[in-house]
Amino acid sequence: MICGGGKLPPSIRDEFCKLAGGPRARIVVIPTATSNADKPDHLATLLADWKLSNVESVQLLHTRSRETANDPAFVQPLLQATGVWLTGGDQVFLTDAYLGTAVQEQLKAILARGGVVAGTSAGAAVMSGVMIAGGLNKADVSVGFDFIKGAVIDQHFLKRNRMERLIGVLSMHPNLVGLGIDEETALVVDVREHHLSVLGSSYVVACVPDSQRKSVRLQFLKSGDTTAMADLMQQSPVEKATVDLKVDEPAGLTVGSL
Repeated sequence: MICGGGKLPPSIRDEFCKLAGGPRARIVVIPTATSNADKPDHLATLLADWKLSNVESVQLLHTRSRETANDPAFVQPLLQATGVWLTGGDQVFLTDAYLGTAVQEQLKAILARGGVVAGTSAGAAVMSGVMIAGGLNKADVSVGFDFIKGAVIDQHFLKRNRMERLIGVLSMHPNLVGLGIDEETALVVDVREHHLSVLGSSYVVACVPDSQRKSVRLQFLKSGDTTAMADLMQQSPVEKATVDLKVDEPAGLTVGSL
């Protein structure tokens, strides 16, 4: 579950808990993306908020030490987890601590056994292998956790007008689909079937480079919409909104028949 940031609607948290097992869900919350994760008062408040959910258990997992992230005792809660939530903040804090460690391995194991890994804002950015690490109009690109294949994620997408940033990444990686997720909105991805569904109050914008690598087709998905990665990649006979795919010039939007 990939959330675009902003205020989290109760329906999204409820759906996350449901996907994790409902009353039997064992949730691990990883707050490492925020600098406040090093403040005990913040962690206590965060844990209290999550314990209001109707689930079996909630635990926090946080370190900034890669050595600790490889400690079998530290990752033990992940072995029993049915759902993991990555908070917002700075996605680089997450990759600095966990990329290539036992924590990342166990997060992938949770997905492999049918659990759910969710993240909002920074926790969303790390979901793809090509990760937008920052930048305003031009993205700083790094390596993420690679939970979702064939895509690159951007968040706060419409609220912060990040179309140009994502299109710039696709100009360098035209084999990927750009998934721009707006605030108060979540994209649920079935990592086995590559099926996508949307919930929340705004939109997910799928940005698909054409076979000639000259433009990007846009598809807007609202709450209740479903699709598949394979369908997004197909060239539609109905003209969609398109954006010129150019590295050195700002993206220009051309809207066709919708």
